[in-house]
Amino acid sequence: MQVEQDGMADVIPVEKAKTLDGLFKERVQRSPQKTAYRYFNLINEQWSSYTWEQMNQFVARWQAALIKEALVPGDRVAVMMKNCPEWVMFEQAALGLGLVVIPLYTDDRVENAAYVINDANVKVLLLENSHQWRQFLTIHNEIEGLQRIVILRPFEPDSVDACDNARVVSARDWLPAHADEVKHSNSDPQALATIIYTSGTSGRPKGVMLSHHNILTNVSSCLQVIPVLPDDLLLSFLPLSHTFERTSGYYVPMMSGATIAYARSIQQLQEDLLTIRPTLLISVPRIYERVYAGIRAKLAEGPGFTRWLFNLAVDVGYSRFECQQGRGSWQLTHCLWPLLKKLVADKVMGKLGGRLRSAMSGGAALPAEVSRIFIGLGLPILQGYGMTESSPVVCTNRFKDNLPASVGLPIPGVEVKLGENNALLIRGPNVMLGYWNNPEATKAIISPGWLA
Repeated sequence: MQVEQDGMADVIPVEKAKTLDGLFKERVQRSPQKTAYRYFNLINEQWSSYTWEQMNQFVARWQAALIKEALVPGDRVAVMMKNCPEWVMFEQAALGLGLVVIPLYTDDRVENAAYVINDANVKVLLLENSHQWRQFLTIHNEIEGLQRIVILRPFEPDSVDACDNARVVSARDWLPAHADEVKHSNSDPQALATIIYTSGTSGRPKGVMLSHHNILTNVSSCLQVIPVLPDDLLLSFLPLSHTFERTSGYYVPMMSGATIAYARSIQQLQEDLLTIRPTLLISVPRIYERVYAGIRAKLAEGPGFTRWLFNLAVDVGYSRFECQQGRGSWQLTHCLWPLLKKLVADKVMGKLGGRLRSAMSGGAALPAEVSRIFIGLGLPILQGYGMTESSPVVCTNRFKDNLPASVGLPIPGVEVKLGENNALLIRGPNVMLGYWNNPEATKAIISPGWLA
């Protein structure tokens, strides 16, 4: 209980933040010198960090550059980059001007990206490197509505087609050296904040419209059931183009005052876990499955006694978990846990940095055996359910009410029920405004007030 109280101590209330850029503003005021983000600096090949005040100064520069583009509130801007502090800088600068941010998937085909850019009438596009732009060059005549393409990493002059010299610029040249205070021109919580295009099962992707209030209330509700502490450190590796990572791995830490470290890549995740040593992990099942497969492969190569000892540790640990959850009785074997923890659990958890106190899983069903292994080794995995249209979290397990085979109960403020043909119906402040330029699809999924 004390952890939950401490975790809520520095949480920014929705009413205080009002908007997503208001959330950033309040965090800067509360924690100016606290580390906000850690990232791997490609220039000196070392991990570096930014404080909240430094982030605020960067946001001011990005905002000044956006102002020069003569955009008006409601205009759409897009970002197609892997997770990094500049992703946040660009978005916060845009949100403060009342612009609508559209994340693009970095591994998506340029034809799909072009459809989104045209459908939303995007005015400014931020890319990570000139390699991405070279791909766009094959269809540059199809995205003529774009007035500015900004490339974050330095590029060679000959990498930009001559016909687009007027539109393409490097961030280094585009950003002013200095800027005034960050502007927060939008104060309407119900205003459109972002459009997230979902692939769907067939046809063109649909643009999910989420307001500032949709996302902020979802963040606040998540923090009420899964406390995030100001001294927590999260390792972010799921794409920020996905609403699961954007809400849980970006806005949740901002609202609570925690620090985010951006992993270099999935391929380097193991090394980054050992270096960063996060306290919380937010992931999709495939990451836990990869670790699980690695454990099983190593056990298969070792002696039988090692496998026996590992299985004993998991069995005893999971039995203790069931007892703590009120679903099982105390067993004499539980007395072995301190020794098994030292001999087995601590060594496995050490491969994940050694400091994890909790892990979250979403995006797909987590196999029961995978969940059992981690929980048995002392790492509580909380599985949840959501969808982009609900900002995204709908349900999640709790520390004291964790049924691994389920997705848990609805988060505060969210209602669920079964409709026709057992369709799940969702109602709450997290339900989207609708689909961009698609009233028919909106009407088909929202009625009346329930998201089907």
